[in-house]
Amino acid sequence: MEDNILKGTTTIGLVCKDGVVLASERRATMGYFIASKDAPKIYKISDTVGMTTAGSVGDAQRLVRSISVESSLYQMRTQEPMSIRAIANLLSTVLSSHRMMPLYVQLLIGGVDKNGPHIYSLDALGGKLEEQRAVSTGSGSPIAYGILEDQYRDGITTEEGADLAIRALHNVMKRDAASGDGIDVKIITEGQYIQMSRDEIKKKIEELKLLN
Repeated sequence: MEDNILKGTTTIGLVCKDGVVLASERRATMGYFIASKDAPKIYKISDTVGMTTAGSVGDAQRLVRSISVESSLYQMRTQEPMSIRAIANLLSTVLSSHRMMPLYVQLLIGGVDKNGPHIYSLDALGGKLEEQRAVSTGSGSPIAYGILEDQYRDGITTEEGADLAIRALHNVMKRDAASGDGIDVKIITEGQYIQMSRDEIKKKIEELKLLN
């Protein structure tokens, strides 16, 4: 039964001095079957907050719809956006409330608020950790961590973070069968939510000499 669930795989989140970088590959699988080669795994929650998803695509999309509405309602009522911590706490509560029938997801919530850039990771039962540096989720994460832990440094810029995320995912896609079919990168800074185009990512791969 679980093999019939559409699943998304490797995602990466980086805390940078001027924002956060969220990245993922595009493959979604059902067991050993590649169900999609263009599956979205990074969702925009607000103008300065994004969420990456690994696990069940359906469960993740349900959470995205719910948290996006709650975030918008909060901003309408208070005239200010929810903090990254508040969004992570709300998601943690939702996930914890389903612990008898858990939602099969592993999430990263990242963005910039008045307290600066933050990334939180959440597991299917609502466990929450604030990530101070670099984090990866999904089946390809052990490979990604090998690159991230070697090359990430404090004070990295979002431009440098995007390069590092692309490098890590490129290596993941060489070794993890459930990850592949291209890379998505979102850069979130104060007041900006930037999606790198496929042409920009392709150019970065060439510049980083990752073609082999």
